[in-house]
Amino acid sequence: MTGPAVIFSHGQESGPWGTKIKVMAEAVSRFGCTAESVDYQGIEDPSARVDKLIDYCGNIDEPILLVGSSMGGHVATAAADSVNAVGLFVLAPAYYMPGYEDLTPAAPKIPISIVHGWHDDIVPVDNSIRFARECSATLHIVDGDHRLTANIEEICYYLMRFVDQLS
Repeated sequence: MTGPAVIFSHGQESGPWGTKIKVMAEAVSRFGCTAESVDYQGIEDPSARVDKLIDYCGNIDEPILLVGSSMGGHVATAAADSVNAVGLFVLAPAYYMPGYEDLTPAAPKIPISIVHGWHDDIVPVDNSIRFARECSATLHIVDGDHRLTANIEEICYYLMRFVDQLS
């Protein structure tokens, strides 16, 4: 069985192959998925990140699963329709941020799974609850903070279930 191409989008302050992405990439490789991560370092503007992700995915032939963390979750959500993604898996996505509420992308009409920490002091968990409620996304709220590094095993469990459901 071969899974979709899994394309990761990192958060504003991190890099393309941080701890979480490395562990998730290893997990999806067991499902026969290719795992790639886009480097947005030095690109502050979310719209420029979305354009970069769309360009990056333009050369991918297999079905695409977008995975994003924080601002990367926002970017992946905004790009999903343009790249014909088959699924969206986001961690503590930067939705409905104060002063930027109107920039929150519309939910694509594909399977969406969100993981968010109860103790997130950067992006309030209520933002993910609101987004999930509006589009009937699957929502997993875990005992974690914004970085969710202590929750990586749970995240991989939810990601593997999500990939399995897409296949």
